Amino acid sequence: MQALVFEEIEKVAVVSVPEPRVEAAGDVLLRVEVAGLCGSDLHVWHGRERGLDAGTVMGHEYVGRVVERGPEVEGLAIGARVAGSFTTSCGDCFYCRNRLPARCQRGELFGWREGGRGLHGAQAEYLRVPLAESTLVEVPAGCEPEAALFAGDVLATGFFAAELAQVGEGAIAVVLGCGPVGLCAVLGALAAGAERVFAVDAVAGRLELAESFGAEPLRLDGGPRVAVKEATSGRGADAVLECVGSPEATRLAVDLVRPGGAVGAVGVHTEERFSFPPGEAYDKNLTYAAGRCPARRYLEGLLGGLAEGRWDPTPIISHRLPLTAGQDAYRMFAERREGCTKIVFLPGG
Repeated sequence: MQALVFEEIEKVAVVSVPEPRVEAAGDVLLRVEVAGLCGSDLHVWHGRERGLDAGTVMGHEYVGRVVERGPEVEGLAIGARVAGSFTTSCGDCFYCRNRLPARCQRGELFGWREGGRGLHGAQAEYLRVPLAESTLVEVPAGCEPEAALFAGDVLATGFFAAELAQVGEGAIAVVLGCGPVGLCAVLGALAAGAERVFAVDAVAGRLELAESFGAEPLRLDGGPRVAVKEATSGRGADAVLECVGSPEATRLAVDLVRPGGAVGAVGVHTEERFSFPPGEAYDKNLTYAAGRCPARRYLEGLLGGLAEGRWDPTPIISHRLPLTAGQDAYRMFAERREGCTKIVFLPGG
C-alpha cells in the first residue's frame, strides 16, 4: 500500500509499504477514507520532538471503513464507518475508568514508533487499530467523514481546552491561537456557555474563520491586553484557552486572565521552564491546567453533535490532497502558504 512515512527532519515521503494485518484478537483493520495533517505532526517534522524511527507511517487523525477484525471484536461490523481517537485505549484500566483514556496503561499513539516498537499512523491506505472496540466509535448517519475526522482530535481538544479553563455560563473567554485546535476551542467555549469569546492570532484569514465561528477577533499585534481589560472592567478574562504551545503564549495567557481565573493549555510545549514565576501564580490565585486531551471520552458526544448539526468544523479545511502531495503538504502547513489552515489526505484519491 501507499503510505506517507517519516524519513528525517523536514522530510516525509510517499512509499510502498506492506499492508498492516490483524495481529491480535482485538484488532481491527481499516481502509482509511480521510486522514488529517495535525499541528502535532509538525513537531516531529521540525525535529522539536525526537526519537521517531525512520520509516514510521505518519498521522493520528482518521476515519475509515472496517475491512477486517480479530476474533474478539464483536461490535464493529465489516463495512462500518468508524472514527477513533489519536491514541488507543483499553477502557478498563485505572486511567480509562477515571476519565483519562489518553493515559491508558495499554494505550499507544498512532504514528509513533521508537526503537522498533509502537504503532504506524493513519496517513496511509490502511490502518491497524489495536484495542478496537474501546478505541473506535461508529460514525452516526448524517455525520460526514470529514466532520467525523475532527471529533477524534482537534474538536475534542478544543472542548477539552474549555474544560481545563473552567469555562462556564456567562464567562468571558480568550482563545490564543486560531489554528485548527484554537478554532475548535472557540466552539468549545461557546458550547460551555461563554457569553463572549475573544480569539487572538496574527493571521487575518484565521481570525476571519474565528469570527465566523462566533468569536470576536483580536490581532496579536493590536494590543489584546488592552482590549480584554476594557471588555472586563479592568479584571481580565475569566478563562484563557492556550492553543499555541509556546512560552510567549503562556506569558500572554497569564497576563490576560483575571485573578482567580483559569488557563487551560492544550498547545504542545517543548520548552523546559514556565514563562511565569510561581509567585505570580500565587499572587493571582491562578489555576493553570494542561495536558493531552482524553479524546476518546468526548468521541460519542461530539459525533452525535456533528450528526445533529450543532457544530460544523469543516470550514477549517483549506486543502484536500492525495498522499502523493505529502512532502509539499507538510511544508505548506508549516509555512502557512496558500491560506493553509487544515490539510486532509484522501488516500483513496
